[in-house]
Amino acid sequence: MTEDVRWKQRLANYQKALARLQMVQATDLTSLSDLEKEGFTQRFKYTYELAWKTLQDFLHYKGYIDFAGPNATLSLALQDGYITDADGWRKMKKSRELMSHTYDEGQINQIASDIANIFVHLLKELNIRLANESSSL
Repeated sequence: MTEDVRWKQRLANYQKALARLQMVQATDLTSLSDLEKEGFTQRFKYTYELAWKTLQDFLHYKGYIDFAGPNATLSLALQDGYITDADGWRKMKKSRELMSHTYDEGQINQIASDIANIFVHLLKELNIRLANESSSL
């Protein structure tokens, strides 16, 4: 392993993004205006992006090579136990992709519900795992 602080810097950004996402997640989603709901889903999008990119940097730091992108990163992280719940992460990835191409209010409402009830929990688990890794180095 080489000394590389890139993943730790990205982890700090990921933790800030997750904290901002959790601020809205604690709110009753039905009370959000359309604009607020859009902001909530946008926060999810950049938090998800930081999640897999932080994992990618972390895995590179751990010595893994010859992989790139969210699919390979998430597969490797699942394989090595850095993240769990393969179905939840697949659903999260698919929801993130759908958000770039859908304008259906019902689908957006379902994704917002999944963010609040499923995805934030998975993102918090990842944060705990990476924070533990960071503190043990």
